[in-house]
Amino acid sequence: MPEPATADPPERVLLLGASGTIGRATLAELRARSHGVVCLVRPGGTARLGPLPEGVTVREADLTAANADSCREALRGERIDAVVSCMASRQGAPADAWAVEHRAQRHALQAARAQGARRFVLLSALCVQKPRLAFQHAKLAFERELAASGLDWTVVRATAFFKSLSGQVARVRAGRPYLVFGDGRLTACKPIADADLATYLVDCLHDPARSGCVLPLGGPGPAITPLEQAHALFELLGRPPRIRHVPVELMRGIAGTLGAAARLLPALPALEAKAEFARIGLYYATESMLVWDAVAGRYDPDLTPGFGTRTLREHYAALLRGEVADDRGAHAVF
Repeated sequence: MPEPATADPPERVLLLGASGTIGRATLAELRARSHGVVCLVRPGGTARLGPLPEGVTVREADLTAANADSCREALRGERIDAVVSCMASRQGAPADAWAVEHRAQRHALQAARAQGARRFVLLSALCVQKPRLAFQHAKLAFERELAASGLDWTVVRATAFFKSLSGQVARVRAGRPYLVFGDGRLTACKPIADADLATYLVDCLHDPARSGCVLPLGGPGPAITPLEQAHALFELLGRPPRIRHVPVELMRGIAGTLGAAARLLPALPALEAKAEFARIGLYYATESMLVWDAVAGRYDPDLTPGFGTRTLREHYAALLRGEVADDRGAHAVF
């Protein structure tokens, strides 16, 4: 893997998604390298950012509006050299997915380019390799627009995040069983820490070898299955494993029933949102977050690059010691 370029002068970077855990880690990494940062947040979002370090400006804009006017107004007068986007829809419902993953990203791209931006680093997701869900199609649509934009660009398709694999820590600590689908070995991932992902994203700003590339990315070490995640957690707690196996067909049935109901009652958008949420759960229960080898017809951990030093087991240990918080917010499932 190329060494990160560190000798480049600081730039003024537009950061999208700064209020999320990965966005906050990316903000810290940008400031650690002396980049000036403009955080573009939704109206009312400034308060969610909390105390900000020196060198950070916040602008509020309705990125999901019908046009880019709000975004352009917010950035008027700002010099923007580059964009790093960690922005993502919160629940993945179709309307929200297309509003955030596609329209909001497009508006930010247009406004930043008008302010001089030459580079755009996009955090996408590894799951878009096999798109079946609204948010995946929306992400792919913007990836294509970014590649055709004329800017230098990099798309980082990351694997699972620590926060998405931490939803059962509290329930297990409370004495409840760990839930896995099927035998617990149906899927695997190479999870990556927010701070390690932030380092990689900021490295992309000045690494010519990553320009014009779609880059899959995982964390360090071997791929880990849900069953292995469960055993690691029980070992850290010093308890014998209590694991409940949930049939995949149960999730498939729920998704199918909700989907059929949504088709019969199209006037109820909340029903379609619930159906899509069930489909998302089914997808993650049955598809690995690893690079898909289309020739071999399988997910391949060896083709999934690892980066960073922090492991999921270390994160679990820190959660149990109370050193870090379970900050999943709207991404909670369990």
